[in-house]
Amino acid sequence: MGGGFGRVWTAATVSGFGSYVTGVALQVLLVVTLSASATELGIVGAAQWLPYLLFGLLAGVFIDRHRRRGLIAATDLGRGALLLAIPVLAALGLLRVWVVVVFLLPFGVLSLLGTAANQAYLPRLVPAADLTRANVALERSGIAAQTVGPAIAGGLVRLIGAPLAVLVDAASYLVSGALVASIRTPEPVPDRAGRRRIRTELAEGLRFVYRHRTLAPYALGTHVWFVATAMASTLWAPYVLRQAGLGSVGLGVTLAVAGVGGVVGNTLGVRLGHRIGAGGTVVVGRWVSPLAFGLVALVPPTGALGWVVALAGQALFGLGMGIDGPMESAYRQTVTPDALQGRMNATIRSMNWGLRTVGAPLGGVLGDHLGYRPAFAVATAIYTAAALAMTLSPYRTARLPTSGAAG
Repeated sequence: MGGGFGRVWTAATVSGFGSYVTGVALQVLLVVTLSASATELGIVGAAQWLPYLLFGLLAGVFIDRHRRRGLIAATDLGRGALLLAIPVLAALGLLRVWVVVVFLLPFGVLSLLGTAANQAYLPRLVPAADLTRANVALERSGIAAQTVGPAIAGGLVRLIGAPLAVLVDAASYLVSGALVASIRTPEPVPDRAGRRRIRTELAEGLRFVYRHRTLAPYALGTHVWFVATAMASTLWAPYVLRQAGLGSVGLGVTLAVAGVGGVVGNTLGVRLGHRIGAGGTVVVGRWVSPLAFGLVALVPPTGALGWVVALAGQALFGLGMGIDGPMESAYRQTVTPDALQGRMNATIRSMNWGLRTVGAPLGGVLGDHLGYRPAFAVATAIYTAAALAMTLSPYRTARLPTSGAAG
């Protein structure tokens, strides 16, 4: 698949590892050090994803108008620089929940541009016939980072404290940006003469996604899935740290187990993809999520049972994501023309991540007022609705096209 893809893969692996370290460190920092409530955790989560809701569609137009390699490198370096501020503010005694909220807004803008540009760049590095293999490689490296990163993060937080652990992620983004910037694979200059009004190009991207026979039900079902995931993600840290009493190491271990589940799911997903197609494989993966958090909602985390429930829930959740991950990415990329890759990815991702601004606060409020397990039950019901809708839609029969950008 070429040296350019190798550097993108290495960069994604490095930054993915660091991101899981920050994921654990930031949650421990908020819950333990800053004593944030579940509602405050929801507000913090919403701040990170708000840029997707506000600027996601514009980001797609911007990406399709520019070379993608430079955008990826610049956003990686920018995120690395921003993360350096957290340990500095903590050392000065200036870190508060509202400060984290303000910090996450520009970080979210850079993440929006970087992730959408990354997915749009891949079809320029890899032939269509190799996209599934490339996405499997990226998915497996992400799963490896998820398996190792949280467990190490829990130990790092315990050893050096949450603020300093964030430095690992800062360094990973700086390395990732340098790797992408060093790629020498030629990239075509977008056609300036063919540009139209931004509103026209935005509408074109929306029409392509939401009028597509199979992409439309996939996108809508995935939007709902992300609402439930935002709820569950917001609830997980206080559930593990406060109700189950597993500590920062326990939080890291449970998240790492999701990575192990993802490894198994990834292998199953590739095999299922050959047998029942991309759409059917994604549908199977989506049905695992309600099983995962339904278990957490039903079983009280008392004593050793707390470990069993937490580990099993995250293992199942990782299994589901591992099953559907490579197939959904490859299918989206192969059915979309190159000129629309940025807008397609940004449209779907902006709505996915933007709806986390709804799900994260909702999960926090329900957790504070109903309790963590009833809130997980609500998330489980939403997961079930999303999986059922996709099962009944034309997307379940979607298969990777043999050539071209077929529908």
